[in-house]
Amino acid sequence: MMDTTITAIIPVKGNSTRLPNKNILPFADTNLLVHKIRQLKEVKGITEIIVSSDSDEMLQMGRDEGVTAIKRPVQYADESVPFGMFLEYISDSMPGGHILWACATSPLVEPYLYEKAIKTYFQKLGEGYDSLITCSPYQTYLMDEKGPLNFSMGLAHKNSEQLPMLYHFTNGINLAPREKLKEWHYNYGPKAYRLLINKREAADIDDIYDYECAKAMYAMKDPNPSI
Repeated sequence: MMDTTITAIIPVKGNSTRLPNKNILPFADTNLLVHKIRQLKEVKGITEIIVSSDSDEMLQMGRDEGVTAIKRPVQYADESVPFGMFLEYISDSMPGGHILWACATSPLVEPYLYEKAIKTYFQKLGEGYDSLITCSPYQTYLMDEKGPLNFSMGLAHKNSEQLPMLYHFTNGINLAPREKLKEWHYNYGPKAYRLLINKREAADIDDIYDYECAKAMYAMKDPNPSI
């Protein structure tokens, strides 16, 4: 019988170069890390929640919220080793049959979406997929230094809704068997199922503009949740 235990890992570093202290910036009535912990605590199907960090301050926030806090070895926090080696460490040291990656910087991934992802994930494993990721449909004009990549100029020009469909990998939810992380050296596999979500749910905070947009969208009721 398949192990269906799920460990939700919130990876947070103490140092962030582009947006200092981004994982604990004020959000909702608390901060991004605590907000994410509280979201996950509402999700049916999660066996354990772990805050993984090099920051004692962030680890204490996790303990104060009643979840497991594990100090991350420095080499897995300062990016001195490849990301794949960090995933080896996660695979060897964390419990659970499956790992759910839940970033604090994706604050609009709500409990209903995690529950939908978990249900879909186990269904899709039975259909031959090896993992699940959230993606947002993306149709826009792209260029490189040589010119257009996915559109033509002149009479062949098309409106954006006629462009080939691309998908923005949001990093909001990644779900995969724990033992596979070490094999792939990645947190999802080559046959990942793409769970499509809307632009609000896809919010990912990387800089001050993302942060301000996420706060504004949080204040809005989602008119079209992915349920």
